Amino acid sequence: MPRPTRSSTSASSSAKPAPSPAQQALVKLGLVRDIDLALHLPLRYEDETRITPIRSARDGDTVQIEATVTASEVQMRPRRQLVVTVEDGTGSCELRFFSFYPSHQKTMAVGARLRVRGEIKGGFWGRQMLHPAFRKAEGDLPAALTPVYPTVAQLPQAYLRRAVASALTRVELPETLPPGLEPPAVPSGVRIDDQNGLQRPWSLREALLFLHHPAPDVALATLQDHSHPAWQRLKAEELLAQQLSQLTAKRERARLRAPALRPQTQAGSTPLHEQLLGVLPFSLTAAQRRVGEEIARDLARPVPMHRLLQGDVGSGKTVVAALAATVCMDAGWQCALMAPTEILAEQHFAKLIGWLQPLLAARGRQVAWLVGGQKKKERAEMLARIESGEAALVVGTHAVIQEQVRFKNLALAVIDEQHR
Repeated sequence: MPRPTRSSTSASSSAKPAPSPAQQALVKLGLVRDIDLALHLPLRYEDETRITPIRSARDGDTVQIEATVTASEVQMRPRRQLVVTVEDGTGSCELRFFSFYPSHQKTMAVGARLRVRGEIKGGFWGRQMLHPAFRKAEGDLPAALTPVYPTVAQLPQAYLRRAVASALTRVELPETLPPGLEPPAVPSGVRIDDQNGLQRPWSLREALLFLHHPAPDVALATLQDHSHPAWQRLKAEELLAQQLSQLTAKRERARLRAPALRPQTQAGSTPLHEQLLGVLPFSLTAAQRRVGEEIARDLARPVPMHRLLQGDVGSGKTVVAALAATVCMDAGWQCALMAPTEILAEQHFAKLIGWLQPLLAARGRQVAWLVGGQKKKERAEMLARIESGEAALVVGTHAVIQEQVRFKNLALAVIDEQHR
């Protein structure tokens, strides 16, 4: 066998160990940085801070008991199950497991002292817990509620809790509250979760630490409905982040350039949008006119327009889109309208071709139709008209954004609301 060289030996010794399944699961959840873990908030909480005597537990309550195993056996009827009996001096309780491992039997051997948490159920044979959580009764009770986090396969809660707790000790959480609103120092002896009437804003770090490890006397309802001040503080942080991201996106769009769509009609000719108003079988509402004018002003600016037009079914959104399309086409550019289904696209096409085709035909242009179910010959004809610019307006489904579709000078896209 050949002797390994020095270089191969050093390379193998410096190789990084493969990530464990739990580490891979963290990456799958997107929990890569300390801030990711700090913002991975619990779904719910379990109260492991107190011990309930078996005699005091009521049917239907989820409680934690501390008791000694007095009997443990595997029963085969009516199905294979592990049945363990525990006593705490005030009463006894039977634990049943239909899925178990040899290690469970070893941990719950006769004489073992356990802490068991589960739902108490009464019955003919006494009190029972089905598949409760259990562990050896060692160490002090937790001082805070136990968080239960969103997780995936191969990422146990215990591993995830340790990862979050470790990240909270390292993560940087700069305060975003403006000067004058930053939280004042907490008086000595006053807990974060009990301010004795003190009105003070929560810092981001205080809120996160509390939500990961809330005190046992907190009202669970305020954590579940997110009305607790700690949740309110995070809501304010999330709203601020959303507003800042939208402002950043707006500033980025403002740096982009777009053609200023202004009518290029000859002297004495009527603009296309005014011709459309003249052939419509109805008059526009005040809201439709106002929105149409706002869109026309946006299109005339040398920056991209990004607008959401909202309205109930039948409120006239299509005619507003048609007016915007006429502004685009009057400036010598192409417009595309994309609908989510062929049925809806056909409805748009029927309206638009009735309104606009006679007006466009006088200018040597037309409304094109493009969907996935077209015959090959018809589709090739439409693609040629789109590429030449003869098709001033293209109506269709997602087929209008496929690679083989090449516009001559597309400037405006109108997307139906059902597209995401």
